[in-house]
Amino acid sequence: MTDLTETHPERATHGYEVIQGYLKTLDTSPGVYRMLDAESRVLYVGKARNLRARVSNYARPSGHSPRIARMISMTASMMFLTTKTETEALLLEQNLIKQLKPKFNVLLRDDKSFPNILVTATHAFPQIKKHRGAKKEKGSYYGPFASAGAVNRTLNQLQRVFLLRDCSDAMFESRTRPCLQYQIKRCSAPCVGKIAPEEYRQTVKDAEKFLTGKTTDIQARLAAEMTAASEAMEFERAAALRDRIKALTQVQTAQGINPKGVSEADIVALHLENGQACVQVFFIRANQNWGNRDYYPRVGPDVDAAEALEAFLGQFYDTREPPRQIILSNEIENPDLMAEALSGKLGLKVDLVVPQRGEKAELIDGALRNARESLARKMAETATQARLMKGLAEAFDLPAPPKRIEVYDNSHIQGAFAVGAMIVAGAEGFMKNQYRKFNIKGDDLTPGDDFGMMKEVLTRRFKRLIKEDPGRTEGHWPDLLLIDGGAGQVSAVASIMREYGVEDIPMIGVAKGLERDAGKEEFHRVGKRPFALRHNDPVLYYVQRMRDEAHRFAIGTHRAKRAKAVGATPLDEVPGVGAARKRALLAHFGSAKAVARANLNDLKAVDGVSGALAEKIYDFFHDRG
Repeated sequence: MTDLTETHPERATHGYEVIQGYLKTLDTSPGVYRMLDAESRVLYVGKARNLRARVSNYARPSGHSPRIARMISMTASMMFLTTKTETEALLLEQNLIKQLKPKFNVLLRDDKSFPNILVTATHAFPQIKKHRGAKKEKGSYYGPFASAGAVNRTLNQLQRVFLLRDCSDAMFESRTRPCLQYQIKRCSAPCVGKIAPEEYRQTVKDAEKFLTGKTTDIQARLAAEMTAASEAMEFERAAALRDRIKALTQVQTAQGINPKGVSEADIVALHLENGQACVQVFFIRANQNWGNRDYYPRVGPDVDAAEALEAFLGQFYDTREPPRQIILSNEIENPDLMAEALSGKLGLKVDLVVPQRGEKAELIDGALRNARESLARKMAETATQARLMKGLAEAFDLPAPPKRIEVYDNSHIQGAFAVGAMIVAGAEGFMKNQYRKFNIKGDDLTPGDDFGMMKEVLTRRFKRLIKEDPGRTEGHWPDLLLIDGGAGQVSAVASIMREYGVEDIPMIGVAKGLERDAGKEEFHRVGKRPFALRHNDPVLYYVQRMRDEAHRFAIGTHRAKRAKAVGATPLDEVPGVGAARKRALLAHFGSAKAVARANLNDLKAVDGVSGALAEKIYDFFHDRG
């Protein structure tokens, strides 16, 4: 990969003439180009099989779509990276788009990871559980599932049919009698010997067969076992097997989409309407539907379906493993190139299919219907949100409808475990990936000093904004601040804003009325009398929703901090003692206090604690002075 130094043509500062000046420096290599504005902000990232030919298209004064013409007119400079192959250019392009989020590119805004089901391999009685993130734990992984809800439903079904344990190893080892899961027939209680190891291993194998689509074999074997048990007059066992067969049948019926001819595929359907896009992705694994999710990539009014879908695929699979087959609603611009890139990522051949008839076409039709309906709902919600933003501007005398609202709240118990919380709302509703929490650090604060806590939170927030985005060009600065509190909080926040020179940001304090009833809120502004909105005003309801969301987020953060502190022990501070050794020490001695009093020989007797670590633990508790 080669970085070509950018040049600055002298005869123009913007537009196609600037681009013309780069042509003499470019060759026919494949690569990636970036178009930048006068402030060096990236406007667009693109790939090319032939950089010189591709860039020459932008050097023409006419013949462009409105979006491309506007982009060219804003271009003040360009940057180039050459690559060995066009496939490498495609991968680099999508990676840069995700990093830089250029204004004129199609952009996938939701990049959450997907959960899997993990059957562990480190215990005589394997555990089945939900897993998200890097696959570091030993075991078999099955997925991806579209959501945590889809995983939980499948786990629930698997427990009903196969009676596998979902408890942790520590919980398993500590049991002396069956838990509630055994009582409601969701676990076979291997922890207390209610099932033989060989029989449990067979149920694990059956569960893994189910997750790979081999359900017919399981049903046939269970039916044979039920018949044999009945003939041997083991009626209780026969009834249990009958219940498992019934549960398995119900699972297969409840899954809805179970394509016979598609064993492993992602179904990807795009619907475009009025410059908005929705992509529905269905996950088919082991001939079963493992859920679906909708995405709303940012597109322009003149972006066509082929460009939008290709950009989505490149960004969607940038950090995810693709399946062996991807079924698409329409063609993309470079299907061979995309298939080659995805095949390289998977290490196996990946097929891109645009079906015209048959079962695959029916699957695409269903996904397209979902995309169409989801986009209609989204557009209706966006229109409602736009009316609310306009109403906010009118109610609070703002110069324009706000694009970014930040709402702040604190939570503590008499000053203990104090946290501040910030939630963000915008034109499309709550922006949860922008939420922030603040651990209150001020040692000089009086316990329960809400004014002081709010000052600390806002001070840290504005310091960071000024450092990271001094020109207010990145979209991180709020157009409106909402503070949970009355005149006192407003005065405290106003002093911070004066200190940092950001008094031009409107700020409102939301306080309960005299009777502290919802619906009687008073709104406080600097230098103005408090006022209220009529009790049935939609703007009032929206402000209440934002305040309640901030309160919910603050309380959740506070509870998590408190729970972590309550569960903390002095063992957390001992170097070399991780979660597993901590559990072993507590199981052996019963408490952290007993560990601290233990002699060196007793520490060495704990499973998993070496002589060197035992000395570290002993020295930690006995040589602290």
